[in-house]
Amino acid sequence: MRQIFAIYSRDIHNVMTNWVALVIIGGLIFLPSLYAWFNIKASWDPYGNTSQLSIAVANNDEGAMLRDKELQIGQEIIKALHDNHSINWIFTDETEATRGVTHGDYYASIIIPSDMSSKIASVITPNPQKAEIIYQVNEKINAISPKVTAKGASSIIEQVNENFVETASATIFQIMNELGIELENELPNIQNLTKLIFKLETMFPEINQTVTTAVDDLDRVSGILDKMQQKLPTIAQVATDGQDLTTKLSEFFEHGEETINTIGPDLKNNLILLQQVTSSTEQLTGMLQDVNINKEDILTPIVHIKKRLTTSVGVLDRMNGVIQKINNFHPTNKLSDVINKLEQVKAKFNKQIEILNSIYDHVDKGEKPTQSLIDSLNQLSKDASAILGDLIDRWDRDITSSIVDALQTANRMAKNANDILKEASASLPDVNKIINDAVAGSTFGVNELKALQGKLPTIENKIKQLANKIRSLEQETNLQEVIDLLKLNAQKESDFWANPVLLKEIKLFPIPNYGSAMSPFFSTLSLWVGALLLVSLLTVEVHQPAGATAYRSYEIYFGRYLTFMTFAALQSVFVTLGDIYLLDCYVTDKLWFVLFGILLSIVFMLIVYTLVSVFGNVGKAIAIVLLVLQLAGSGGTFPIQLTPPFFQMINPYLPFTYGISMMREAVGGILWDIVQRDMFKMLSYAAVALLIGLALKRWINRGSEGFVQKAKKSGLIH
Repeated sequence: MRQIFAIYSRDIHNVMTNWVALVIIGGLIFLPSLYAWFNIKASWDPYGNTSQLSIAVANNDEGAMLRDKELQIGQEIIKALHDNHSINWIFTDETEATRGVTHGDYYASIIIPSDMSSKIASVITPNPQKAEIIYQVNEKINAISPKVTAKGASSIIEQVNENFVETASATIFQIMNELGIELENELPNIQNLTKLIFKLETMFPEINQTVTTAVDDLDRVSGILDKMQQKLPTIAQVATDGQDLTTKLSEFFEHGEETINTIGPDLKNNLILLQQVTSSTEQLTGMLQDVNINKEDILTPIVHIKKRLTTSVGVLDRMNGVIQKINNFHPTNKLSDVINKLEQVKAKFNKQIEILNSIYDHVDKGEKPTQSLIDSLNQLSKDASAILGDLIDRWDRDITSSIVDALQTANRMAKNANDILKEASASLPDVNKIINDAVAGSTFGVNELKALQGKLPTIENKIKQLANKIRSLEQETNLQEVIDLLKLNAQKESDFWANPVLLKEIKLFPIPNYGSAMSPFFSTLSLWVGALLLVSLLTVEVHQPAGATAYRSYEIYFGRYLTFMTFAALQSVFVTLGDIYLLDCYVTDKLWFVLFGILLSIVFMLIVYTLVSVFGNVGKAIAIVLLVLQLAGSGGTFPIQLTPPFFQMINPYLPFTYGISMMREAVGGILWDIVQRDMFKMLSYAAVALLIGLALKRWINRGSEGFVQKAKKSGLIH
């Protein structure tokens, strides 16, 4: 031990007494700090400056008319972009946009075609067409800019889609709301008509009894006729009021049929939009197959697809509720098949959301989702798309006609009641004339009474038929439930359809900026670079002083390493303190950040020093190769799961893997079980380096002495 510390103390004394050596050593200690600081500062907040990325926007949209209202989708997009400052939007024409992207003046361009609004408006036609926005990107300018500009373009598409869903659903609910209000206003008249018909039905036994008594007993004819005269005005008024009410009821149902014919295409378009969601999910499964995709690039689409699937589940619930109410009017419940298929799609969407949650957890942890999860997600998307495709194909051919049939059934009931009352009203003048003649003439005979008696059963039968039909309608559906459904708040329902779920984000171990998040990687890298600088400019050999006892191999190894370790530790102190106090990097545990850095410097220096001490210049080359491998294989920048299989394979065996992990714990918040694992790994690397240095140094140095001398004679290698 005395010889080891003698070597170390002499090295320190020589440095402190030689100002040239002191300046050189000082530079070697300080240089790694510059390497770390410049890289951290350069990557401090790259995504906070996206407002400097220029994207050209050209609007060629000619507009369209939708239900006598002017539709200008292109102008709405341009107006929204004027308020969006996340990217430097350049508003120009198509020619300049294309030229600018081609020559690199703009990173990308967005062209809104002339038929944008007209294709959006086609949603209410039998042949709706999807609108397109043309996105051009120059990928040779920069590797990252296409990813950023693509997010800007996709945000425009998402905004247009969400606005369209909200507008379409608002239109549907507004029409239904108006129908509900009109039906509620007519409800008292409908109820009065029902009561009058039921009352008239109960009165006929009394009328029949009166006529029978008149036939049997002519002496009581006057009293009987008086009673009939009292009842006939009521009957006539009931028939008149009944005709008015049944006419209004028929007009209401005809208006309901017209409304369904109007909103039918909107309901069908919702099915088309739902099918587009399944297509987006299938595209996502294709992205998940790509092992080279960036974690952030895949997490954002997963969140977006989850949001769209959740919205779609709400849309399915609302559509099923409307169709279920309409189905209650249908005599054979023919729409039950549509309701069951929508429930199947809803179940598959919910299952996709569960799978996406699992995939998100895998990706967020840096793991690749299992193939079974991806295949299940893909199959569920295809199954849901097939069901929706079947409903879309059948919509105009079968489903719309079934909806109309349900309303026509109710309409026919109202018309039949009206016809019955008309027929009854037509018969009442004859009855009234007979009674008046009987009262006026004392010669009123039994034949006339029998004629009257013969007509009463027909009238009674018509009234009973109408009453039975009303009872049947009341059993099939509850009119108040229909009114409540139609009177739902249009604005609230539309807003719910557009945004049924809000994302609540909870950040664990938050780091405020990208530069601070990258400081563990660049600081660790600079410490390895610092070790390389030291072995490149300082010798690992110890020159024997004259007359001194010959040094043993392990004494030289440890004695000179203590010198290198001292300089490496000082490098780490400069790097870590500069990160904290010069760059103002976010660090939760500052003391541990400095101590972990010193530990890494000691271990890295031991590894590099051992390689050079044992293998000479070949050891320097090995240390550089290790540096190159660790840059890509440590997971310091991109998640290791996004790198090729080779780097994933070597990742668990690289010192950087655990050094960066240890520094990240100090930056974000320490979990000591992780730190203990990382420390154990680092100490294991130190133990391996010591084993190589102590076991092989003397033998390899002796064996390679001739090789080294021969290399020195070239005049190029020292």
